[in-house]
Amino acid sequence: MARAITEEEKQYAQELLARARSAQKQIDHLSQAEVDRAIQAVAWAAANEKTFTRLARMGVEESGLGDWEGRPNKRFKIKGVLRDALRQKSVGIVEEIPEKGLVKYAKPVGVVAALVPTTNPALTPPGMGIYALKAKNSVVFSPHPRAKQTTIETVRVMRRALKNLGLPEDLYVCAEKPSIPLAQELMAICDLTIATGGPAMARSAHMCGKPAYAAGQGNSTMVIDETADIEEAAHNSMLSKMSDFGSGCSADGNLIVEETIYDAFLEQLQKEGGYLVSDEQKSQLEKVLWTDGHRTIDTIACPAKQIAEKAGFSLAEDKKFLIVKEDKIGRDYPYSTEKLGTLLSIFKYSGFENALDMVAKIYETQGKGHSCGIYSFNDDHIHQLALIAPVSRMMVRQPQSKANAGSFTNGMPMTSSMGCGVWAGNITNENISLKHYLNYTWVARPIAEDKPSDEELFGEFNNTETW
Repeated sequence: MARAITEEEKQYAQELLARARSAQKQIDHLSQAEVDRAIQAVAWAAANEKTFTRLARMGVEESGLGDWEGRPNKRFKIKGVLRDALRQKSVGIVEEIPEKGLVKYAKPVGVVAALVPTTNPALTPPGMGIYALKAKNSVVFSPHPRAKQTTIETVRVMRRALKNLGLPEDLYVCAEKPSIPLAQELMAICDLTIATGGPAMARSAHMCGKPAYAAGQGNSTMVIDETADIEEAAHNSMLSKMSDFGSGCSADGNLIVEETIYDAFLEQLQKEGGYLVSDEQKSQLEKVLWTDGHRTIDTIACPAKQIAEKAGFSLAEDKKFLIVKEDKIGRDYPYSTEKLGTLLSIFKYSGFENALDMVAKIYETQGKGHSCGIYSFNDDHIHQLALIAPVSRMMVRQPQSKANAGSFTNGMPMTSSMGCGVWAGNITNENISLKHYLNYTWVARPIAEDKPSDEELFGEFNNTETW
């Protein structure tokens, strides 16, 4: 349970808010062109290859989580956020619907409290900062203590870009003495919270008393049916699993594979660098990966070799992730839950209706609302999964962790924050993007009467005897 906030922390929170609110008021006059130029400058400052590589690796070194070599590749998400932001209006009239007599005006929300996860201290601040500035908001960033210095440095880089443009630096302010009570206070006093992190953080955001967008917990599950391209599915599973050593909620965790291709797929997965653990090693792994039903911190987002050594066995140099055969689902079977690391569980199914049943049971266990996917060329299978899956995003033939937050080869909005709907207690199930950082004024002019007849409204029940 979090301790009570101190008076010093309360005063500090008010100081951060006052700075951000003053800066936000100073940019109210900016035109769309000026706002767009500003977000280009901020994005370049944070996402040029040299700077982002430095910040991304700094985050890995500080937190001890993630892939030092691979994390710099995440800069594509900042470029994607910038692409999406530049292609949309955010000042004045942003939409007109003449046939309904409606005109939509965009307005800032004010000061955004942005909670930054320990896994993405170089990515989340510019991602949020671009959308916020595009909407003419300011941001108070609240770092995770384990990645505090990286977050502070990232925000410093963004502030310098603002200064170079002659804009107030305090459009981005960062809590340099972060704590859970301080984060809760910032959420309670800012105008809007956008929070990315674990379940406890999401619950706190929704209880802060102010509007909040928060993510739910992941447990991404992929169905691989008999029509799948086995080589593509295995390669993409590796890509998703190895992205930043599986640190994200979007990373593949469970693979449900049709029985006639199961052996061939499992063989191909091993060719992609997977190591199939023995029954004895499976038991050893469980003891080091989970304690009292919770994932052990020192095995999250780290190399598979490191996890194996903790469990008492070794991996060949070409083995990059662990594969565990599983046939049981539920809270008592942790391999069916979220992994947050370089570990995959693989299940076998016979009959697509059984695959759907397994998907439903997995999400009843954990991860409802987040993401799932399928490798299939059978449109009916894709349709059936979409009908029953209790998730906000479903990727078709794509590496989950590189696709569901937006990619350059699908139409999902680019983001580093994903709502998971009422399933996960979230207010939205969309990828958090520009529209979520804006207020809107709807102007309605009179139109010709649009009043249907009783026959159209009540159909066969019109003029029948009442019940």
